[in-house]
Amino acid sequence: MRRTPSRRLFAAALLVAAVLAPVTATSAMSATAVHPAGVDRHGQDKCTPGGLGRGTTARLDKAVENVRREAGIPGVAVGLWMPGKGCYVRATGVADTATREPMTTDLYVRIGSETKTFTVTALLKLVDDGRIRLDDPISRYVHGVPNGRHITLRHLAEMRSGLFPYSADPDFVHDLLSDPSRPFTPRELLAYGFKHRNTFAPGTQFQYSNSNLILLGLVIEKVSGHRAADFIHHRVLRPAHLGHTLFPSGPEFPEPHARGYTNQTLSGEVEDSTDWNPSWAWSAGAMISNLHDLRRWAKTVATGTLLSPETQRQRLKMLPTGHPGTSYGLGIFRSGGWIGHNGSIPGYETVTVYLPSRKATLVLMLNTDITHAGQEPSSLVARAITEIVTPGNVYDRPVPPR
Repeated sequence: MRRTPSRRLFAAALLVAAVLAPVTATSAMSATAVHPAGVDRHGQDKCTPGGLGRGTTARLDKAVENVRREAGIPGVAVGLWMPGKGCYVRATGVADTATREPMTTDLYVRIGSETKTFTVTALLKLVDDGRIRLDDPISRYVHGVPNGRHITLRHLAEMRSGLFPYSADPDFVHDLLSDPSRPFTPRELLAYGFKHRNTFAPGTQFQYSNSNLILLGLVIEKVSGHRAADFIHHRVLRPAHLGHTLFPSGPEFPEPHARGYTNQTLSGEVEDSTDWNPSWAWSAGAMISNLHDLRRWAKTVATGTLLSPETQRQRLKMLPTGHPGTSYGLGIFRSGGWIGHNGSIPGYETVTVYLPSRKATLVLMLNTDITHAGQEPSSLVARAITEIVTPGNVYDRPVPPR
C-alpha cells in the first residue's frame, strides 16, 4: 500500500510497503565548513573537523553515509553539539538531484511538524500573559468543534482530543495531490476532519492529529488579534533570536534551500515537491528554518527559556503514547531521553532534539520524506548517530497507529 500524506506531519515512522529506490549517490562524506575552521555564515559555531575525536568522527561519517545510501536519501545535513566533548557538523549527498549541487549545512528546509513546537510555545506565551488557561474548552474560542465543550486547549496540545485528523481524510488527500500549489484556509482544513466522528473521549487516549494544531493556531489569532505567523514571529522567533526561521504565507522559500523529493503523489512516482504550497499544514507544519537556528531552538524549547518555570513544567508533563520509551507533552516529545520534535512534510524531514543529561543537541535536515523499509529516513539517521554518541539514550521514534 502506498503511503499518502495522511500522516506526513506526524513526526515518526510509518508502516508502509513502498520503498524508495535510491535517487542519488555521492562518493564520500563531505565536511562542509561554510567558513574556515568550521564557523558558519552567521558566526554561530566553530566546529573543527574531528571535534569529537578522529575515531568517533570516522564512525559517524560512516554511519550517516551508510544510512543515506541504503535508504536512498538525496542529502543529509547533521549538527551534533556535545559540550565538553566537541561537535560534529557535516553534510553528505546532494541538495539538487538534477544539478548535483552538494548538500551543505547552511541551507533552508521545510521543517514540517517541528512547527508544532513554535505554535504551542506561542500558545503558552498567552498562558503566561494570563489571557488563556490550558483547561479552557476550545468552544470558548472556536465554534463548531465536535464535542468542543469538553475538549480543552491542553487536550489539543498533548494530542488527546479525539478529533479526527483532517490529513487522514481521503478527500483531503485527493484535493491536495490533485493540485499541490493550491492554498487552503484553516477552516477548510478543519472541515475535512470535522465530517468524521471523534475517535475517543477527550483525555483518554493519545492520537496524533494535525486538526489539534490548526485549532490552536486559530486560538492564537482570536486571543492575540494578530495573524498566527505574526504572533509567532514577534513573541517566539524574535525573543529566541531565530533570524532564519519563518512561517511562510505561501510557497515562498528563501535561498539557499535544498530541493525536496517525495513519492506522496497521485502516481506514486518520485517528484520534486520543493515549491508545493505548505498552507495545507499551516500552524501544524508549514514553517521553514536552517540548521543553526534549529540548534538554538532545541535548547530553548527543551529548557523553557521563553516561558515561566511553571508553564514549562506543564509543558514537560509527558504522557504515554503507547510506544515504549516515547512520551508526549504539550507539543513536544521525549524519546530515549531526547526532548524535542521532528518533522515530515512532502520532500523534507527534520529532527531537533536536546538531551538534558548531557546538554547535547542533535539537528538533522533531509531533503526527502520517502520511507525505507517502513521507516522514516530521519529516524534511521538519528538512531544511527545516537547509537554511537549516546548509547544509553538512543533516539527511537514510534510507529503511529493508522
